[in-house]
Amino acid sequence: MSNTNSVELDLIPSFADATRVWWKIGILSFGGPAAQIALMHKEVVDDRKWLSEQQFLNALSFCMLLPGPEAMQLATYAGWRLHGTIGGLIAGLLFVIPGAVIIMTLAAIYSIFGNVPLVEALFYGIKAAVLVIVVEALLRVSKKALNQRQHWVIAGAAFVGIFFLTIPYPLIVIMAGFYGLITAPTQSERDTVDMTHVSAQKTAGTIVLWLAIWLLPLLALTWLGAPDLLVKVGTFFSTLAVVTFGGAYAVLAYLAQDVVVQFGWLTAGEMIDALGLAETTPGPLILVTQFVGFLAGFKEAGLLLGVMAAVVALWVTFAPCFLWIFAGAPYIEWISNQPRLQSALKAITAAVVGVILNLSVWFALHVLFGTVTHERWGIVTLWLPKFATIEWPALLLFGLSCFLAFRFHWDIIRLLLVASVLGAALRLLL
Repeated sequence: MSNTNSVELDLIPSFADATRVWWKIGILSFGGPAAQIALMHKEVVDDRKWLSEQQFLNALSFCMLLPGPEAMQLATYAGWRLHGTIGGLIAGLLFVIPGAVIIMTLAAIYSIFGNVPLVEALFYGIKAAVLVIVVEALLRVSKKALNQRQHWVIAGAAFVGIFFLTIPYPLIVIMAGFYGLITAPTQSERDTVDMTHVSAQKTAGTIVLWLAIWLLPLLALTWLGAPDLLVKVGTFFSTLAVVTFGGAYAVLAYLAQDVVVQFGWLTAGEMIDALGLAETTPGPLILVTQFVGFLAGFKEAGLLLGVMAAVVALWVTFAPCFLWIFAGAPYIEWISNQPRLQSALKAITAAVVGVILNLSVWFALHVLFGTVTHERWGIVTLWLPKFATIEWPALLLFGLSCFLAFRFHWDIIRLLLVASVLGAALRLLL
């Protein structure tokens, strides 16, 4: 690596100092990936100079190429850069653990007490606010992703494909990425990157090790005759971990519709509640998978299976993240200098816009209408609301949440708090 991108030795912190900072970032990581990355930049680049600006940007670009939560992976890379594999593990785990503990607690409370009228009333308002948050994410990603005509076409095709034709999300990602690869500029100026420090043999060993850490526990569930639900949760979320390009909102459409329609683990309302809870806790939004796993297990066989399913969902969601980072970290500067990979990423990100639009429409139908059916006409699937069942209080709360979010730029926590209180009042009074 060039000297300009190297961290000076006297700026490398002790392991204990770094651990304290990773813990601080973990418990303050509210507000989604943009806020989390900004917090990390302030702590690691601005305040402590542990990474140079260019190192941070190269790592961020690499993490955006990967499936999985980019902020958690960026923290893992920063820890690896400072203290090797152990440093990466500590940084990544501390980014996840505080939120995972809170989600586990909230999932148990929700599962046990979710049928209490007051609790249901509070979540009534949260659903409307969550819809606004998803719309905000759609607009934010659109501004960054749709800067060429072909990207608008990709986004539109992705929406039609997943909403009307039920094309699997992984296939949409593959098609978009392939299109980006074959339409990339054939020639582009590239800097020379020194790769003499990279060992292909060591990389292969890292891949084998982390594949075993990820998949052997899943195979053990089958060999040991574990409940079938645990195997299904592990398999489904392992697939999810490989295709979660574009952040949590992109994959939520795939997650939500399969969890609700295909597996029947949650209702549409419970899925929206899961997202609302994940929005209010620290850590990556993809922790929603833990909540889904818990509810699926709890419904089938009670608290113990709920906890076990949540742990399985956590394991197969985040173990792959360490694989991507530890195997790919030595190649970050080279990867960030490849125009074909950048073109593939841009095409995938454009497709993600269409997928998030699908999520927005799907959530809106289930939040604003009491009855929604889906019908198939040949290869086309239509989600049809029953207009007589429109939820006027939810529509009112959605409008108010839009006003507060877009006019006054309220943060997520305040928005969810006010919407839940007003929702409870409307629900209990009307």
